[in-house]
Amino acid sequence: QVQLVESGGGLVQPGGSLRLSCAASGIIFRLYTMGWYRQAPGKQRELVAAITSGGSTNYADSVKGRFTISRDNAKKTMYLQMNMLKPEDTAVYYCNAHFGGRDPNFGSWGQGTQVTVSS
Repeated sequence: QVQLVESGGGLVQPGGSLRLSCAASGIIFRLYTMGWYRQAPGKQRELVAAITSGGSTNYADSVKGRFTISRDNAKKTMYLQMNMLKPEDTAVYYCNAHFGGRDPNFGSWGQGTQVTVSS
């Protein structure tokens, strides 16, 4: 059974930093494309960043230069380092795992972690 558990969310002031983690179990982690998605109130869920099994990354334009996605295959964990946070980054952040080339919506999802950026 696939399980993805996010952690690291919280309340931070604008300009601050947070690091999210996603711990995976029940999958051969190194074979999966991993991604971070977010959903703000009243908005659709959107891709924040993704990293393939080979380590290639892509980012939403809104987070380029501020966020960094990474993975540790030995620990079966993915990370999202978020710097220079803005109020518009406030959302529930979800971890996703899927095979490369397939629709992420049919992959596995974590329960989400809340990130709130506010003064």
